[in-house]
Amino acid sequence: MSALKETHRWLRPVLWAAGTLALLLGIIGIVVPGLPTTPFVLLAGACYVRASPRAHAWLLRNRTFGPILREWDQHHSVAPRVKRIALVTMALTAGFSIWFFVGAPWLQGLVLGAMLVGAFVVWRLPSRQG
Repeated sequence: MSALKETHRWLRPVLWAAGTLALLLGIIGIVVPGLPTTPFVLLAGACYVRASPRAHAWLLRNRTFGPILREWDQHHSVAPRVKRIALVTMALTAGFSIWFFVGAPWLQGLVLGAMLVGAFVVWRLPSRQG
């Protein structure tokens, strides 16, 4: 039986909304340090697969997010290249933000803390060797 048929009718809109929110957070995470994109895209895919086959198919075909979801679906992992890009991007963005917020040490600490949490989340995702 498909995941969609197993999902209660009232739950589909909730999952669709949660998937959309997760995808938006993932998109924002592309430029905000500490807000990793990959886990939010994976969460969006998990929500959409049970809420909307059309939204899930769109996400799988998406040039930016599709490869992340296909890697997860096929190997239950994140490509090492995706992890490296995510970690380097977070570090560069956080470094720029810390430089930009000179004179506001509490804000610099907040950016650094958020980046470290996001980096830890991405680092902990399983990756396939080879």
